[in-house]
Amino acid sequence: MRPSTAVGTATALFCALTVLLAPTTAAHAAAPGDPIVLPVREALQALPVQDEDRTGYERSKFRHWVDADRDGCHTRNEVLLEEAVTAPAQGANCVLTGGSWYSPYDDTVFTAARALDIDHLVPLAESWDSGASAWTPAERQAYANDLDDPRALIAVSATSNRSKADQDPTTWQPPAESYRCTYATDWIAIKTRWDLTIDPAEHATLTEALGGCPDTVIEVTRAR
Repeated sequence: MRPSTAVGTATALFCALTVLLAPTTAAHAAAPGDPIVLPVREALQALPVQDEDRTGYERSKFRHWVDADRDGCHTRNEVLLEEAVTAPAQGANCVLTGGSWYSPYDDTVFTAARALDIDHLVPLAESWDSGASAWTPAERQAYANDLDDPRALIAVSATSNRSKADQDPTTWQPPAESYRCTYATDWIAIKTRWDLTIDPAEHATLTEALGGCPDTVIEVTRAR
């Protein structure tokens, strides 16, 4: 092989490897505030795989439903206001009346806020298992009240939320099958945003689930 040909081949191989390795490397090297843009299948492969550990978990270690911006509305009501299909009336102390909401988990519309829960798409216990046990209290509070990424907290029917509880996609999927690709994609996006791990069974389930889904490009801002 002539030297010029060898150099050209080596350059092409290097470029190909760079394209393949760069997304994973970038995701691992991202710092808080950095944007990450990846096809969801690449984002899944970039997540560290390791066994989970729930030792020491208590829900109270994640202070939630705070009024971070001190506008009189705590996190729950902020999500209800943001996600309303028909806007509710907002009274004193951010009391909400009227309005309507769509619960994507079970493809149902609700006209009473009390029928809804605000779900942590990746549950608090799951985040603890996946790395949040090592976080500071302030980081856990930020996770539990994450209004900066609309995928993190969603208004869903109380019935579906309580059915889900703290399960991951291995043992729970939204009853509405049409939402399952979005659910898997958003799960990976939130784990990427918060630099969380996944366990082997979770990785296998998500890999299989994405096999029937578009390779959607996810965009997140690294939170920590």
